[in-house]
Amino acid sequence: MTTAKSSPNQIVVETLRSVRTLLGMEVAFVAEIRDGRRIFRYIDSDWEGIPITVGGSDPVEDSYCQRVLDGRLPELIRDATKIPEALKLPATLAVPVGAHLSVPITLSDGHVYGTYCCFSRQADETLNERDIRAMRLFADITGKLLEKLLEEERARDEAAARIRATLDNDLFAMVYQSIFNVVEQRIVGHEALARFSAEPIRTPDVWFNEAAIVGLQEALELAAIRKALPALEHFPSDTYLSLNVSPETILRGTLTSVLDGYPKERLVLEVTEHVSVKDYSLIAVALQSMRQEGLRLAVDDAGAGFASFRHILKLKPDMIKLDSSLIRQIDSNSGCRALAAAIVRFAEETGSKVVAEGVETAEELDALRELKVNNVQGFLLGRPAPLSAGRLGR
Repeated sequence: MTTAKSSPNQIVVETLRSVRTLLGMEVAFVAEIRDGRRIFRYIDSDWEGIPITVGGSDPVEDSYCQRVLDGRLPELIRDATKIPEALKLPATLAVPVGAHLSVPITLSDGHVYGTYCCFSRQADETLNERDIRAMRLFADITGKLLEKLLEEERARDEAAARIRATLDNDLFAMVYQSIFNVVEQRIVGHEALARFSAEPIRTPDVWFNEAAIVGLQEALELAAIRKALPALEHFPSDTYLSLNVSPETILRGTLTSVLDGYPKERLVLEVTEHVSVKDYSLIAVALQSMRQEGLRLAVDDAGAGFASFRHILKLKPDMIKLDSSLIRQIDSNSGCRALAAAIVRFAEETGSKVVAEGVETAEELDALRELKVNNVQGFLLGRPAPLSAGRLGR
């Protein structure tokens, strides 16, 4: 039996609940101190009328937190109404505040993130030094978790900045790989592929995956599609242009305007899944009008995993692209050959065409011919090249 792994955020909340329960407090919270304000990042309480909310803030100078940090108030307060410095704060009587415990959250570089606090409206004379030691322990655990979260946040910010800089400075180009029909001995289409010149030098899938993580997948995919589309007029009129796009971008609805004005009968959308698709009918609806105009749909990476088969069954594509991992062993592995044969048979039954990608050897091509896979692409037949190469589609 497996259990779901708690996220750092969940663990922080669980520590607050634990310390609040242990000390018999009504409210426990973690506050960040930034730019002169105290910001409530995590709160645990069973008090319905609690006067603080996650994300809420107030001037740090008006808080217990600041006074504990600078030594004007002690970390352990059994009864705030008996301490003159606490009575200077309006909250002491307005909330009211009775018992209060607060310790700093210090990160590994010595920076004070904020405070780890709990309080009740009633005084509690039983609180002692052992309780404040427990608070310090929880604050130390929380500091380590927050440091991890802050590092992840910095990494996301850096990734987003990389993607935005790539888009703003046009640091990518499109290349095109020909798709051949080996029976007719001619090029039938071209797949548009992005190549990035931005640092760090990485494969295109890493760039697109990173864009998805930071919420810029649609922007990057549409930018690539916009840059690829003008090449269509340079290819023979009896060939198509294949464009890669995720289900998420399709569902946003902006793709329709990007493709507007281009001959849909010469366009193919290759769909690859990055996250689980919950409702395939929404994709069908989003593409319905363009498919009626002749736009064709291809499912990418068939044979690479269960997700691709779900795509095939739900999307009813015009084309099924056999994944290169399947092709790589198709001449030597009976299992790969059997799976490819099953997909070919399925395509025949449903009226789809099969395209094999990643063909690199003559032996692989011979195996595909035996399986009656007529449309292929790969290094054996042509490497991806920019339009300026002058040989695409000829």
